[in-house]
Amino acid sequence: MDIFDVIGPIMIGPSSSHTAGAVRIGCVARRLLGCPVEKAEIGLYGSFASTYQGHGTDRAIVAGLMDMPVDDPRIRDSIALAEAAGMQFRFFEVDNLRDAHPNTVLIRAEGGGAKIELQAASVGGGAIRVEKLDGIRVSFSGKNNTLIIMHTDAPGVIAHVTSLLAGQSVNIAAMQVFRTVPGGVAVMVIEADDLPSSSMMDCLRGLRGVHTVTLLMKLD
Repeated sequence: MDIFDVIGPIMIGPSSSHTAGAVRIGCVARRLLGCPVEKAEIGLYGSFASTYQGHGTDRAIVAGLMDMPVDDPRIRDSIALAEAAGMQFRFFEVDNLRDAHPNTVLIRAEGGGAKIELQAASVGGGAIRVEKLDGIRVSFSGKNNTLIIMHTDAPGVIAHVTSLLAGQSVNIAAMQVFRTVPGGVAVMVIEADDLPSSSMMDCLRGLRGVHTVTLLMKLD
């Protein structure tokens, strides 16, 4: 932790975990979807489900789905703004998330023909942890530039990705690989010091065994 983790983010309140963290979870869902959100199903678990209206968690998540930063004064009016923009959304309570953090959100978002399912937790001080992506267990925070690569779990795929990044002088700060079953769908989560170029993103997408490549730029 650094001093900014202790103090907390510059934000629209009232709560760093129930508001700022919720905005960031919505932002991650929006950015991973890759286009404006047209429809969202938002499941709230634990403390989020109990207090979301009083703490503005509903407005915060919707603001994030519209890609607003945590200090955007429009957060207070995000629900009205989303409705005016034609976004359809509903909130519901989730009670069957085993071992989940009490401030957990399950988001199913659609837009532009794309879909995404995301489970994430607001873990305090505005920090978040993404725990599931399209049903696959993952773990990343969005604090760093992050490449999320869906691929087939096969020999050589990881080596090809890391070789390409090394060849373009992109330094890997941290890397994790998650999979469903051997030979099934896997996810590489790569936190990098540098932003990969658009041409490199195209090269990554062209690698054999790679299904999708998404760049999540570090959150404010």
